[in-house]
Amino acid sequence: MIDDPPKVLVCDKVHNAGIRMLKDAGFEVTLAEGISHEELLNVISEYDIIMVRSRTKVSRDVIKAAKKLKVIARVGAGTDNIDVDAAHGMGIKVICAGDAVANATAELTVGLMLALSRNICLLNEEMKKGVWPKGKCEGVELRGKTVGIIGVGRIGRRVAELTKAFGMEVLMNDVVPIPEDFLKKVSGRFLPLVDLLKESDYITLHVSLTPSTRNLLNKDNMRFIKQGAFLINTSRGAVIDEDALYEALVTGRLKGAALDVYSVEPPINKKLLELPNVICTPHIGAQTLEAQERASIEVATKIIDLFSYATIR
Repeated sequence: MIDDPPKVLVCDKVHNAGIRMLKDAGFEVTLAEGISHEELLNVISEYDIIMVRSRTKVSRDVIKAAKKLKVIARVGAGTDNIDVDAAHGMGIKVICAGDAVANATAELTVGLMLALSRNICLLNEEMKKGVWPKGKCEGVELRGKTVGIIGVGRIGRRVAELTKAFGMEVLMNDVVPIPEDFLKKVSGRFLPLVDLLKESDYITLHVSLTPSTRNLLNKDNMRFIKQGAFLINTSRGAVIDEDALYEALVTGRLKGAALDVYSVEPPINKKLLELPNVICTPHIGAQTLEAQERASIEVATKIIDLFSYATIR
């Protein structure tokens, strides 16, 4: 147990497994699911740790108001809703749970690939209208097709493993070198981005949102996409120029797209979402019971370890 219990503010819905771990370890936990930005500014000075998911924005003004804050914990992958530079400038540690949500996001990616390939969403809508749309149901198989994976971290690697199991050829691109043993494991090839776009039947993105990845796919390079390819994005919306994506979809350069993320969330680009060849989900990559439990446990474990070893007290 910790003699002087650090105070944890939980701003979003977090699985109880991690909350229970923190309480059992002697932390004082306050649940404030749905707290507004203004309310957060008023109370953050009282807390040593803040736990968030994607809803809460830990911006520079929040960090500046956090007089005691030692840890910002994102119960999920990525930190683009946190001003990491401001946090580090104040000596605040930023942690997340990328390992915990990798499989869930990868499985969603493959699910969206299948939905695009077999027109599942369109056929479902037609059937519920009383139509028998058998004439519209001709699709394509994943086996024998080529998938281009942009970003080969935890999620990208899991996508590579799953798509290889479907009998797909795996192409990969990343700014970080991809280990040779993993390339061999999935019979994959590394390609420069433009070459990957030219050769891929399916393009899927798994990169963090940074200044260098914003509009990573844009009007200049999307013209190289293989005619009739499909695109899936379960990473961050702003890594694709949505106007360029719209153009590629209406001209037929892309046969279809599946989007779980958007440049603004909830999305405001209605013309893109209303296209019949676009499948939309509301940022659910990590939204499984198993992933949320794993993420809460991973983050709680990291917090407990940090304080147990007196690295930040």
